Amino acid sequence: MVSYCPVNQLSYPYFLLIVVVSPQFRIHIMSCKQNHPFRLGTSSYIIPADILANIEYLKDKVDDVELVLFESDEISNLPTADDIFRLKEISSQENLSYSIHLPLDAYLGSDNGTVRERSVEKCRKIIELTQALEPSAFVMHAEAGPDVNVNMFSRSETERFAQCFHESLDALFSSFALHPSLFCVETLNYPLTILDDVIASIGLSVTLDIGHLELYGYSVEEHLQRYLDRTGVFHLHGIYDGKDHRGLEYMRPVILDMIMKALSDNQDTSRVVTIEVFSEKDFQSSCKEMMRFVG
Repeated sequence: MVSYCPVNQLSYPYFLLIVVVSPQFRIHIMSCKQNHPFRLGTSSYIIPADILANIEYLKDKVDDVELVLFESDEISNLPTADDIFRLKEISSQENLSYSIHLPLDAYLGSDNGTVRERSVEKCRKIIELTQALEPSAFVMHAEAGPDVNVNMFSRSETERFAQCFHESLDALFSSFALHPSLFCVETLNYPLTILDDVIASIGLSVTLDIGHLELYGYSVEEHLQRYLDRTGVFHLHGIYDGKDHRGLEYMRPVILDMIMKALSDNQDTSRVVTIEVFSEKDFQSSCKEMMRFVG
């Protein structure tokens, strides 16, 4: 029996799919571990199973796993205390780090104070839960609300959006001693320059989502020039038939080559590069693409 439960209405194919798959049907996937001058990773939803099963599967194949965590009234995938213990054990044994994607339904830039407070609390809960894992990064979205297009804001609304995001972060960081540079603001469907002052004043880092830049028509080269030194996390995924989060064989080769040259010229072994796909097939094909740059 298979249960499929959608988590949100964004373009991300995040889901909880529980199914038992016999080991003999597993796709053979090469290891991408310790092959690059950065921590290469992927998402915690590659095989159709829960997070812990995915970590067991990926532990010898990647350097980092992006834990995609969510909780709603109907469904939750938050790890238990026993799960956290096992995740930490695997991390130590396998030299595996975890980057944490904060909830997609946390609207830290909302103009509504109640929504912001609720969003800050959602993020705080995830941070408290995962601190013991010593995450490599916390990936965060700056959004104003569900189905709110920041690109349609007036100048005053844009300024208010940045101010609200700043206020949310002030509230969030008042609860933790974590360094702000661990928190990486992701490029979405609006110009990240809107938040440049907030990022600089707080000392945040950036998640350059190359698939998003390509999908929404922003210059990858310009973003590399502007943000590379502040980029703690890269998200790599291809676009096929108008949809992102596909295998890297669907990323334009000139773009992937550009990214890899930038990472080679500006090496940082703590930087995380996440192949942000959600299936074995896409992960396998993406690993093959990344092997072009080994050696």
